[in-house]
Amino acid sequence: MILCLDIGNTHICGGVFKDAKLLLRFRHATYSGLTSDQLGVFLKNTIRENNFDSEQITAIAFCSVVPSIDYSLRAACKKYFQLDPFVLQTGVKTEIKIKTQNPTEGGTDIIAGIIAATNLYPQKNLIVLDLGTVTTIAAASKNKEFLGVAFIPGMNTAMNALQTSAAKLFPVEIIKPQKVVGRSTVESMQAGLFFGQLGAIKEIVSRITKEAFSQEIPTLIATGGFAHLFESEKVFDHIEPDLVLQGIRLAYRLNI
Repeated sequence: MILCLDIGNTHICGGVFKDAKLLLRFRHATYSGLTSDQLGVFLKNTIRENNFDSEQITAIAFCSVVPSIDYSLRAACKKYFQLDPFVLQTGVKTEIKIKTQNPTEGGTDIIAGIIAATNLYPQKNLIVLDLGTVTTIAAASKNKEFLGVAFIPGMNTAMNALQTSAAKLFPVEIIKPQKVVGRSTVESMQAGLFFGQLGAIKEIVSRITKEAFSQEIPTLIATGGFAHLFESEKVFDHIEPDLVLQGIRLAYRLNI
C-alpha cells in the first residue's frame, strides 16, 4: 500500500492506496512547528485506528507547498515507517511538459492535479481548478502541456481578509446562500464570498478558453475543499475530490 500526502497551507490531506484504489482518506491541520514525532505518531495512529496495518505501507509519496514542514515529514517517514519518501518536485518524471517561464515556481500540488486530470481525461484540453486556501485555475493542453495558472484568494482566505480589514465584520460559515442580496451581515458576507468566487471563476475560465484554446471548449475539472459548494451551479464538468492524491500516486509510479 502507498501512503500519499498533500501538504497544503491549511490542511495535510492524506490517502492510503492499494494499487489505484483509495482505501482511506484523512486530514490534519497544517501549522508551523510540526515536529517529526507529531507527524509520525499522527500517521501511525490514523492508519491503525482505521483498521489498517502500518507495516503494509510499502511506500510514501508527498507534494508540499509548505517547505517548513518538509524536513519534519521526511524524518517522520524514516523514523516511524523506515521509508525514504518520494517527493513530487522539480526534476522528477511527470509526463507533463511545463511551458511556464520558471518551472520551479509552479506549485507541485498543481502539477499533481494536472497529472491526474490528464490521466483521467486524456487528449482533452483541460482547466483544472483547486478550491482551497488559494483557488488555482490551471490550463493544460491535450498534449499534456501545463500552460500556466491564475491565482485568486480562496473563500476562507477572502473571509479572513474581510474580518481583518473591517472592524464590524466577523467569521461566517461558508455556504451557498439562497439570495445574492443579503439582509444581514452574515447573509451579505456569505453572498459576496460565494457569488464573488463564482463570478471570478467564470470570468477567468472564459478568458483562458479564449487565450489558450482559441475558443475550443475545454473540460473543467474541480477539486479542493470548496468545490462541492458549486456542484449545483453546473460550472464544472467533473468534480474529483481526490485529484491531487491520485496525481501524487501516479507520479510515484512513474518514478519507481
